[in-house]
Amino acid sequence: MATETHADVLVRPVRDVDAEALGRVHAKVWHETYDQLISTATLENVSPRRLAELWTHYTAQGPEYRMAAALVDGEIIGFAGSGPARDADAPAARELYFVYLLDSWHRKGIGRALFDAVVDDGEPLYLWLAERYPGARDFYEKRDLRLDGARRDEPFLGETLTEVRYSR
Repeated sequence: MATETHADVLVRPVRDVDAEALGRVHAKVWHETYDQLISTATLENVSPRRLAELWTHYTAQGPEYRMAAALVDGEIIGFAGSGPARDADAPAARELYFVYLLDSWHRKGIGRALFDAVVDDGEPLYLWLAERYPGARDFYEKRDLRLDGARRDEPFLGETLTEVRYSR
């Protein structure tokens, strides 16, 4: 994965020293993204420290896992990750696990740069997206991903989110 610069934004591979900052950003992005999708009480239990612990495991995975961070002035503002498919009936070998970006940085091309850092151009791919989160649909459809009819109820922080699958 190449390091890329877009204006004053640096997109680079995630490093093990990023875990604490990624945990903080991850928690904030979940609050911004899932505010209308899950209860406030559940969101209040999101722990930046616990998410940082998860990131220490992500950075230790092999080269088939691609994790990238976007930084402005040395501060992480978003991240993306992809890797081997986790579903037995996967429509592609690669799964996009997430593209998360702080709300204040949306619509500046940074999400696209993160996506491109973890997915090869035209690579067969799929992802799961919260059904009631319409904000990301256009983003993925611009990258040639389409709803494929699959849906599931997924446990999320002790609640359940209905997700729909996009694939290409």
